[in-house]
Amino acid sequence: MGKILVIGAGGVSSVAVHKMAQVIAAGDGPFSEVLLASRTVSKCETIADSVKQRTGVDIRTAQIDADDVPALTALIEQEKPDLVVNLALPYQDLPIMDACLATRTDYLDTANYEPRDEAKFEYKWQWDYQDRFKDAGIMALLGSGFDPGVTSIFTCWLKKHHFDRIDTLDILDCNGGDHGQHFATNFNPEINIREVTANSRHWENGDWVEGPPLTQKQEFDFEAVGPKNMYLMYHEEIESLKTHLPEIQRIRFWMTFGDAYLTHLEVLQNVGMTRIDPVMYEGREIIPLQFLKAVLPEPASLGETTKGNTNIGVIATGVKDGVEKTLYVKNICSHEAAFEETGNQGVSYTTGVPAMIGAAMMLSSQWKGHGVFNMEQFDPDPFMEMLNQHGLPWKLEELEAPLAF
Repeated sequence: MGKILVIGAGGVSSVAVHKMAQVIAAGDGPFSEVLLASRTVSKCETIADSVKQRTGVDIRTAQIDADDVPALTALIEQEKPDLVVNLALPYQDLPIMDACLATRTDYLDTANYEPRDEAKFEYKWQWDYQDRFKDAGIMALLGSGFDPGVTSIFTCWLKKHHFDRIDTLDILDCNGGDHGQHFATNFNPEINIREVTANSRHWENGDWVEGPPLTQKQEFDFEAVGPKNMYLMYHEEIESLKTHLPEIQRIRFWMTFGDAYLTHLEVLQNVGMTRIDPVMYEGREIIPLQFLKAVLPEPASLGETTKGNTNIGVIATGVKDGVEKTLYVKNICSHEAAFEETGNQGVSYTTGVPAMIGAAMMLSSQWKGHGVFNMEQFDPDPFMEMLNQHGLPWKLEELEAPLAF
């Protein structure tokens, strides 16, 4: 049984803490206590109240600035958690990892570090902690969300059970939900817009292929959603998958966007509202994208109005016993069901549940090691089993042919 310190109080954190509390209430898992900490303690208290109402489990709360390494270190030393689950902003990954190093405490997150002043998504900064975490005798698990996270688990599960070799991999992320807003993002607006407006990049034949953002489009018919336009993007699991599964010749990531979203985004870019460099306003510097975040709907507020489904999965083409085949493994998640269970919409749910499962893998020692690890470096089977048990059931189908694009 283990004590968890969860840092961050957004929608993903809310889902993860609700799911941890469900496991505690059932008495059949590795969690014994959860402490939820964030800069705004009132958000933690709101989540704790919901958890108490829904599960009967008490969640303690605390105030913490995740950028303040000494304060983080002091909190960890005081509370002595068995695992720190970082569900704060990607900018804060390194300070939290530093505090874990200082206290020799295991670490988990759902998204790779990125600097505040540059929209650059890569694992280099966190992989550089490998020797320090190994020497300290502790473990860091990176990217235990859905994508990254479950998509890597899907991939290595396919490799383990259905392929001798995977040649091509396509990750397809479709949010078919409708929240009724003119323009809103389903997770942190600042992170979402930085990601969407970055250049596309995919891995092919041993090298990166880069292009302008949102210029390569394909239509795909998603089960439980329907036909949607999806766009080629860069996503961090491409980097880890090509590193740990170097046999894969091509890895691409696709995400769906509606025309209205893209029109609004284009206008915001054209008028400078997506800039991440400071501008002077009334005698002080502001970051336009951070101001935009402040005026957009809070993603955690969208749960009650969001209807429809998400559909996220991977399509792999490869060889088994000398025969080429194409397999598609995916999850379909209902926004309405996610809200009924946890008070959050499906995008938060699909990230928060894998965060809980990754924590369970570590606390139960089903996944263990010293150093910094990505999801695909561990046995996928117990994780896949817990997905079915905790609200993200998956399905496998064989396609008639590889993708035509």
